[in-house]
This record gives sequence, C-alpha cells and structure tokens, in this order.
Amino acid sequence: ESVFMTFQMTFAIITPALITGAIAERMKFSALMWFMALWAIFVYAPICHWVWGPGGFLGAAGVLDFAGGTVVHINSGVAALVVCLMLGKRVGYGRENLAGHNLVLTVIGASLLWVGWFGFNAGSELASDGRAGMAMAVTQIATGAAALAWMAAEWTATGKPTVLGIASGAVAGLVAITPASGFVAPFGALVIGIAAGVICYLAATWLKHKIGYDDSLDVFGVHGVGGFLGALLTGVFTAEAVGGHAGLLEGNPAQLGLQVYGVAVTIVYCAVVTAIITKVIDVIFKIR
Repeated sequence: ESVFMTFQMTFAIITPALITGAIAERMKFSALMWFMALWAIFVYAPICHWVWGPGGFLGAAGVLDFAGGTVVHINSGVAALVVCLMLGKRVGYGRENLAGHNLVLTVIGASLLWVGWFGFNAGSELASDGRAGMAMAVTQIATGAAALAWMAAEWTATGKPTVLGIASGAVAGLVAITPASGFVAPFGALVIGIAAGVICYLAATWLKHKIGYDDSLDVFGVHGVGGFLGALLTGVFTAEAVGGHAGLLEGNPAQLGLQVYGVAVTIVYCAVVTAIITKVIDVIFKIR
C-alpha cells in the first residue's frame, strides 16, 4: 500500500508541474508555490478521486482512464491554457526569438520521459502481468508513430523536419496513449499515435497562433489536446481482450459517449476552479 501511495503522489506532483511549462518566464515564484499547492488540493485531488478513487462518480459511470489522460493531461493542459491567458504574454513574445536555447538538453529530457513513461503507463497495472506488458508495447508503438507523424506534418508544412519537432511528437504520443494504454491493442495504438502527432502539431502551431495565447512549452497543444484525443480514441479502440471493455469498433458506441462525458466534466471543473485560484492569488500576492 505504501508503494501504491508513493506512486500516486508522484502523479499528483507531476500534474501541476506540467502547468509550469505554459507559464514559464512570467509567474512569480512565490505565487507559483501557492498556486501549485492550492491547485493540487482543489483541482487535481477531486478529479483524481472521481476517476480512480473508491466511489468516484466518473469511474463508477464507466469512464476509462488507465494512467491519466483526464486526471493528468487534460487537467494540466486546460489549467495551463487558463493560467497563461490570465497571465498574458511574455515580454518580447512575437518580436524576439524565444526558442529553447539547448536542443541537446531537450532531447535528453524527451528521452528520459520516453523511458520513464513505461513506468507511468505499465506501472498503472500495479502488477507484472500480460496487461502490463501490452501497456508497455502500445506505449512504444504510439510514441514512435507520433514522433514520425509530427515530423511528417512539420516537413510538409515548413519544408524541413526538426529534432525539436520529433521530440515534441514523441511526447504527444506518450500523452495520447496514456488513457488507452491498458485497454487497446497494437493497431489502436498505431492510429492513436499517428493522430496525436498530426493533431498536436497543428494545435501547437496553427491553433496557438490563431487564438494568440503564449504557451511557452505548448502544454495545452501537447498535453491538453493530446490528452483529449487519447481519451476519446480510448472509447473507439478499447479492446475487450486487453482490458475487459469493448469500444466503438467492437460494437459498443456507448463507451465513446462515456469518454466524452468524462472529458467534458474534467474540462469544465478544471477551467472554472483554476481561474478562481489564479484570480485569488493575483489579488493577494500578484502573480506576474
């Protein structure tokens, strides 16, 4: 039980840490400490309980989230969008080159994420069995497919591929397969990965510029949109032989409806409470 609690506490701190990627370079450190503590208590904890906890209403309704598509990624992605909109843009945004300065460290970080994510997804089975093995396999398949799909999308759009794009695509694939990892077979993982690579690329480039928000490390574009995509496609590709639940392709369209329900509840609750927390902290401490 103590190992399980440590595992869950790791999930709990990873989630608000993701948000910091969207607001880098413009939130006061003291305000950030208050934000992370309050957000973990009033946003993360309730949604985590609703999906995974005993008596949680989303889990009881049949919403599927194996390793955190709604709890971690949609949750942090939506919060990231809300906070960076409320904070405003960085000084020099759109006028100066604000790209990451060290691609080597970026690739090392993405590589560590890729390896560590096997513990994130397969570890959510809490056992060393066939389902955990399948979770590892589909995580690898989706991530590789998403890295290549992002590369292809970027190459098509700009005329050249980039290492940063491939790393971003890999993370998008890791995010999208997270809710599905204990439920889908390799074919479903392949489709989820390809979709995540292309759609998250569009979210991090076209959508961000269309709306005009300053998300420093594309947390919404990768984690929010990737989590949203993965949670919905879980309802399409979940296979009874893998996780005991049939999805749309196996004749159970109701599962897709349940996934939409889970995503909608997460988005609305997270957005409203995150906005309230951010406003209160700004009034008391000033966040910028």
